[in-house]
Amino acid sequence: MEKDHWEVTAGLAAFLDEAAPHVPAPQRGLLQVLKIGEEFGEAAQALIGVTGVNPRKGTSHTWDDVTAEICDVIVTSMVALHRLGVPDPAAVFAEHLRGIAARTPAARKD
Repeated sequence: MEKDHWEVTAGLAAFLDEAAPHVPAPQRGLLQVLKIGEEFGEAAQALIGVTGVNPRKGTSHTWDDVTAEICDVIVTSMVALHRLGVPDPAAVFAEHLRGIAARTPAARKD
């Protein structure tokens, strides 16, 4: 049976925690949040590269690069929820997503 996304990201979080025993546990989650910023920067760089708006570099990326970088932002964010010690990241995310969806104009029409 294939693991779900939250099981996979829990495994990634555990791997990262084991790889950095010198970093105190509370700081691991905080550093993971900074990692989200790094990954966002890479997504922005890919978007700039695919549009060719940097005259020094021209068209340096593809839309597949942009997609991959956005996926990295999502995975890194999921890992952050685990590393911050959120007891049930999947449930917290699902509840948050329901709240966002409920505030959209389409949801209010129902």
